[in-house]
Amino acid sequence: MATLKEKIGYALGDAAAGGVTWKVMSIAFPLFFTNVFGLTVADTATLMLIARMFDVVTDPMMGALADRTQSRWGTYRPWIIFGAVPLGAVFALLLYTPDFGPVGKRIWAYSLYLLMMATYTAVNVPYGSLLGVMTADDNEKNQFSSYRMVGAYAMGFVTLLSFPYLQKMVGGTPQHQYAVLGVTFGVVAAIGTLACGLLTKERLKPVRAEKFSLKPFADLFRNKPWVYLTLIGIAMNFFNGFRYAVAGYMFEYCLKGDVTVSGLIINYTVFMTFGELTCMVFGGVSPIFTKWVGSKRKAFMWAALLCAVTSLLFFFIPMSADYIWLMVAVVILTSIGIGLFSPLLWSMYADVADYATEKNGTSSTGLIFSSGTMAQKFGSAISGSLVALLLGLAGFISGTDATGQTVITITDADAVNRMIWALFSLFPAVIALVMMGLVYIYPIKK
Repeated sequence: MATLKEKIGYALGDAAAGGVTWKVMSIAFPLFFTNVFGLTVADTATLMLIARMFDVVTDPMMGALADRTQSRWGTYRPWIIFGAVPLGAVFALLLYTPDFGPVGKRIWAYSLYLLMMATYTAVNVPYGSLLGVMTADDNEKNQFSSYRMVGAYAMGFVTLLSFPYLQKMVGGTPQHQYAVLGVTFGVVAAIGTLACGLLTKERLKPVRAEKFSLKPFADLFRNKPWVYLTLIGIAMNFFNGFRYAVAGYMFEYCLKGDVTVSGLIINYTVFMTFGELTCMVFGGVSPIFTKWVGSKRKAFMWAALLCAVTSLLFFFIPMSADYIWLMVAVVILTSIGIGLFSPLLWSMYADVADYATEKNGTSSTGLIFSSGTMAQKFGSAISGSLVALLLGLAGFISGTDATGQTVITITDADAVNRMIWALFSLFPAVIALVMMGLVYIYPIKK
């Protein structure tokens, strides 16, 4: 029986990875790379695409490697414990803008972003796999998954809400602000990750194959529940990725900057904070909701339907800061759905891992959970890449001049604004409907 301390410890892992590093990467990086760091729109889109091809190889390899790890700390925990400091350090370096020209900046950004993806993989794939060996009880798995999501959203709430106030406190240029915040949040991420590794326990021993084989990789594609769940995971992260990646541009260009209401600074991070708080609450409610509707599959479908309807509704809100509270209200409604279905994905991966062990006779928990991490990075980064690409097609041009200064040019402001608004609303609405269809045909009916 898992203790409360262990559940909180497990939650700290995603508070660090999902609530700090990945949250900043998802919401701030597209705008950071184009408007602060000084990459062109094409470079930003290409960087994220290359990183995804990199992850297609590294994530499954990391999963297979983690499955075969044997140490005094267990199978998955050593990767979390010893990966904590590198995760925080690389994240801090990635938010630093060196005083280089266009070529030097491009090399720095590509090198650090790929290194960040590799470090994140080395920590987060074992972290996800840990759920499969902490308990054999399905209800406890749901509880651990729920704690994980609450931890991620609670820390995401703190990260996004504090971001503009910390920027103001730091002062100086945007480049200086992001560099200082990179160090600050990097330290927080390292501490949370280390605490997770030290506070959790591995109670179950993976059934290992006698020697390394490519068979587990081939078995994945014969595992129908895994195929469907991976597609669901990619769609879910596309849904979140579009919204987070374009939020900064929405405030900068559609709403003409930060909105201040009764002393409250509402910028793009604070705006998404309302959703984070809602997700945190309803992430905790998710196990109760799932039990009420009768299955994870049904709960996921109802939650996705809510997201589709409210995302479509957002499109019809006038593009004006006068309607900021209506926008907040709709984001909160959308986030109810996100909070309900997010914990279910990881619990469903545990079901798929159990299915694979029963079918194949050996454990591939790390490999299967690596696909969840890959789906997370693939969906978030490809959506970020598409945001940059589509904004470029609409008339948004960014880059660095000969002196190293960031230069922004917009050739068609109305087209850019319309594209931003659609990327936050219509695109996610369609993706939510795709999620519903995939969950409907998902074969495990738990």
